[in-house]
Amino acid sequence: MTQKPRLSARIAAIAESATLKVDAKAKALQAEGRPVISYAAGEPDFPTPPHIVEAALKAVADPKNHRYTPAAGLPDLREAIAEKTLRDSGLAATASQVIVTNGGKQAVYQAFQVLLDEGDEVLVPTPYWTTYPEAIKLAGGVQVDVFAGADQGYLVTVEQLEAARTERTKVLLFVSPSNPTGAVYSAEQVKAIGEWALDHGIFVIADEIYQNLTYGALDEPVGGPGPRAVSIVEAVPALADSTILVNGVAKTYAMTGWRLGWMVGPADLIKGAANLQSHLSSNVSNISQKAALAALTGPQEPVEAMRQAFDRRRRTIVAELSKIEGFEVPVPQGAFYVYPDVSGLLGREWGGVTPTSSLELADLILEQAEVAAVPGEAFGPSGYLRFSYALGDEPLLEGVQRLQKLFG
Repeated sequence: MTQKPRLSARIAAIAESATLKVDAKAKALQAEGRPVISYAAGEPDFPTPPHIVEAALKAVADPKNHRYTPAAGLPDLREAIAEKTLRDSGLAATASQVIVTNGGKQAVYQAFQVLLDEGDEVLVPTPYWTTYPEAIKLAGGVQVDVFAGADQGYLVTVEQLEAARTERTKVLLFVSPSNPTGAVYSAEQVKAIGEWALDHGIFVIADEIYQNLTYGALDEPVGGPGPRAVSIVEAVPALADSTILVNGVAKTYAMTGWRLGWMVGPADLIKGAANLQSHLSSNVSNISQKAALAALTGPQEPVEAMRQAFDRRRRTIVAELSKIEGFEVPVPQGAFYVYPDVSGLLGREWGGVTPTSSLELADLILEQAEVAAVPGEAFGPSGYLRFSYALGDEPLLEGVQRLQKLFG
């Protein structure tokens, strides 16, 4: 009798999140007593602002929150998300066009599930966040990478997108600011890409999770306003009928553990996603929803304080990494990542080891400098490392100084 596989082929094909894998390895070494400094996880080191925590504590005591609520989200939170979307993305959406999800990852997953059939192609500007390929595969889609390197500031062009388009192209994934690069498209670039997508009848999934974290030029004062991350639906309003916006409170409000995201889009696509979510997870924790409501409608001064701290750290890590020969460091304008091209370090001997890929280089750095960074293979081609600067000022500087010593 032929033994059947224990795991389905669909699940067996999923790759573990590379960023979480590196972070877990770093934490395991820390637990063994090794002084590892980790730049792996995209997670603010700040506590969630007190007024948000207080709203959650109040919600815990209210019996209404101990029960099922609408799968698509609490009405007042959906209304607040619609208002935030109008304010920051320029899209006038009703609360009925909003679904509250268990973090941005669920919103990404559902967006692809709603739009893709078997064999549909998705244009993915590369480097990309590690979860996108798996979400596309699980929806039966085919990922088509469109690569832009450090020489382009990690920004793809309309010409590149057009060269990758085929009759099977259905969706463009658009992310600005970017994880892992921190790149932010200008208003003109966003408009050009949006008009191209509209002209060719291509749907857009726009991940805007970092839209409130942008920073000014290095020759401007620390904490000054950065370039606005223009939403593709604001740049090209006619795209509103074929675009799903993905967002959440995790990064802006230091709420990664609260697991609260959302998706906003056309009524028919949102209805499909709501049907899926009704079977997948039902409603998000009511406590997290009340906390998110407080985040969106309450004082924003803590957000600005965190943004200014990220800007200060961004300047430090860019300046210090740039001192290392072999590091090419484009200046990120958003999110909280720096993504240097480290191909100049490959093929050379360091501490008795000659790395030939950024994966091998990351292992060398972890073992010899006790610094954890995520290799470029997690986000596309080899030859790059991602460093999150969402960690304290002192460990951030010490970690880079270890690299300066290793490669000095």
